Amino acid sequence: LAKAHRDPAVTGVRPNMLPPAPQLQMSVDRVQAASMGLSVGGVYTALQLMLAPVFVNDFNYQGRVLRVLIEADAPFRMGPQDLDDFYTASSTGAMVPLSTVVHTKWTMGSPTLTRYNGYGSIEIVGNAAPGYSSGQAMTAMQDIVDHDLPHGIGYEWTGQSYQEVLSGQQAPILYALSMIVVFLALAALYESWSIPIAVLLVVPMGVLGSLLLTWLRGLPDDIYFKVGLIAIIGLSAKNAILIIQFAHELQQKGMGLIAATLEAARLRLRPILMTSIAFILGVLPLAISSGAGANSRHSIGTGVIGGMLGATVIGLLLIPVFYVVVRRLTGDQSDGTEATGEDVIRPFD
Repeated sequence: LAKAHRDPAVTGVRPNMLPPAPQLQMSVDRVQAASMGLSVGGVYTALQLMLAPVFVNDFNYQGRVLRVLIEADAPFRMGPQDLDDFYTASSTGAMVPLSTVVHTKWTMGSPTLTRYNGYGSIEIVGNAAPGYSSGQAMTAMQDIVDHDLPHGIGYEWTGQSYQEVLSGQQAPILYALSMIVVFLALAALYESWSIPIAVLLVVPMGVLGSLLLTWLRGLPDDIYFKVGLIAIIGLSAKNAILIIQFAHELQQKGMGLIAATLEAARLRLRPILMTSIAFILGVLPLAISSGAGANSRHSIGTGVIGGMLGATVIGLLLIPVFYVVVRRLTGDQSDGTEATGEDVIRPFD
């Protein structure tokens, strides 16, 4: 704990337990008990009858089943001196007071014993310091446990930290699965393996914008930001689809690759800007919200806005390039001089 208090990445680190309190420690003198003909089990049974309720049996009373519990009355179990008034039978039948074989001592100790998965444990709680993410705070605590505690002492995460560790391990799988699902859906839609590649090439632009805006606002890379990244995959692909689908339809009508791409970029510019601006304004309240749970809304809103800006500003410039390059690599050799209505586009003249 002292090392954690000096670490700048964490704050408020403390054990989640009650302070030490006076306790009466009882120990049975086994040698003395054996010499007096007492069994250790009998001594412990007598102590249990004195201090804790012991179940005897059930009985019926007015149509209800009640339990019979035996316990010494409160005034007769208030201190160590009360051991003189409780007896247990020896092997010879003589009654021996418990104080003869039970020794007591006042000590200080924790009022509760915490166990985790059957092992004795201490729950430690804390927070990430201002300017540090929860992941950085967890890494700092892991380093302290690994390097400053004796061998044989381990740690486990619980609560929100445990969920964050699980989500961090699952994030790469979720990202890959999202990309695969989008790719397969586009491949089935266009009946082509090359067009989905051109669409997905714009996704890094959205991720770059999301990372940049989140970094500029000083927000952490938490679970809420990761949720926003998954949304960015679909939003970035949506802008690319608006251009590539239109260019693909123009090519099917006989227009060349370059001509169809330029015409699609010109005609779909306004719809892309309108939908992107509308979406950004729709999630803007999340990025500037306040009150309870505002941090999670800031992470999601900021990440999505940054991703949408990156996919729109940078994507509008690169989507036509990606489409042309991918189509060229897959064998489309049209020179782009086909007529587009009244004019003839000759980009290489």
